[in-house]
Amino acid sequence: GSAAGDRTAVRELSDGRHRFVTGPRLSPDGGRAAWLAWDHPRMPWDGTELVVADVTEGGTFSGARTAFGGPEESVAQVEWAPDGALVYSSDRSGWWNLYRVGPDGEPRALCPREEEFGGPLWKIGHRWFAPLESGLIAVVHGVGATALGVLDPATGEVVDTAGPWTEWSPALAVHGTRVVGIAASPRTGHEIVEFDTATGRARVVGAAHTDAVDPAYCPEPQIRTFAGPDGRDVHAHIYPPHSPTHAAPDDELPPYVVWAHGGPTGHSPLVLDLEIAYFTSRGIGVAEVNYGGSTGYGREYRNRLREQWGVVDVEDCAAVALALAAEGTADRDRLAIRGGSAGGWTTAASLTGTDVYACGTILYPILDLTAWGSGETHDFESQYLESLVGPLAEVPARYVERSPAEHAERLTAPFLLLQGLDDVICPPAQCERFLARLEGRRVPHAYIAFEGESHGFRRADTMIRVLESELSLYAQVFGLHPTGIPTLELSK
Repeated sequence: GSAAGDRTAVRELSDGRHRFVTGPRLSPDGGRAAWLAWDHPRMPWDGTELVVADVTEGGTFSGARTAFGGPEESVAQVEWAPDGALVYSSDRSGWWNLYRVGPDGEPRALCPREEEFGGPLWKIGHRWFAPLESGLIAVVHGVGATALGVLDPATGEVVDTAGPWTEWSPALAVHGTRVVGIAASPRTGHEIVEFDTATGRARVVGAAHTDAVDPAYCPEPQIRTFAGPDGRDVHAHIYPPHSPTHAAPDDELPPYVVWAHGGPTGHSPLVLDLEIAYFTSRGIGVAEVNYGGSTGYGREYRNRLREQWGVVDVEDCAAVALALAAEGTADRDRLAIRGGSAGGWTTAASLTGTDVYACGTILYPILDLTAWGSGETHDFESQYLESLVGPLAEVPARYVERSPAEHAERLTAPFLLLQGLDDVICPPAQCERFLARLEGRRVPHAYIAFEGESHGFRRADTMIRVLESELSLYAQVFGLHPTGIPTLELSK
């Protein structure tokens, strides 16, 4: 715009005290502003500050001050209620709950529950709650799965929307009595849903789900909690193999693939995923593990991964895989693991650090902590490892010890490595160094790099090749015989 050639054309309203700022909101009377801010090395789910300032007649801000939040309190969102009160989501109790600031300046919990009314601020514009003109507040909330509800601040009561949806995106919009959001379920993809608080009616108003394949091929997820090391809870979604036209022999246990989600401060949502159905319809079970560090289960669960990345995530994924084998759900000799980005890290760390899996699929991963934490990624995540692993300046040996790239000699299981050549978050150099250190080890593997792809694959031809290559790897290792799938050539 007008500032493209003139930096001074941008009028800066904040005072520049913070590295990151987001979510600015003006009060209804235009007299005050509020926003969120944080600094390295924290990520916004570790600690943020809710900053409030006065708006002068000239439109500038004055008297900016931190009202709430801090290094150990994450404020995920701030809004102004129609009456001018400040409402925000904070995890000060251990859960992201809503607070309203009264005339005395003190916050009051509107619905104190061991549930999340917020989430990780991975992108600007996330909105888990939205005040309505009536004074009610539309909220996305839950433990693990989420629901859309309407909160009465006066009573603390929440009335949820009726419908099949189990995952609501943090993208609420309101107008009058209506709330609009994006929702999905284990049987439907993401669609635009409108809820009218006056009538109590919810309906799909856009991007309505249509079945791309016969829904008879879609598996039914099981929401389960397993016992991890020291008896800690590990949450997972289990998708057993399922096909309306084929069945395994009665005396044969199925193979299972553990899916490690990215982030790692994220979670696997309970929604329809045709990639999962692709494998379950071909006799391969899938276990999505929301390992310690995942969001949706409170701050304590999230903090399990502090300085323990590459330990807790690896242990929790292994605990679920081995539990499925021990209970007779999965074949112990046919377990695999796969994941992308941070999930690619967990996959590689699992293959180099355990003997649980017969093979694995690693997508656009982090493999070398020292390099990644020393400038090989973008600014937002450039100091993420300070909390996930520890301060690099203080524990450099820990970065080396946990990096799969430093322990290629431990890798014995076949694997598939997939990478976008335009990836600036997890650059191809990580994969190239890993493969160079593996040279001469004679481990069956394949490396496929895609031009024009970045962090997460977008092109249809890429996604088709990825899925077919992954299936071919499992077929070769597990002794399966899918038809119509090109054979993945494994190098040694």
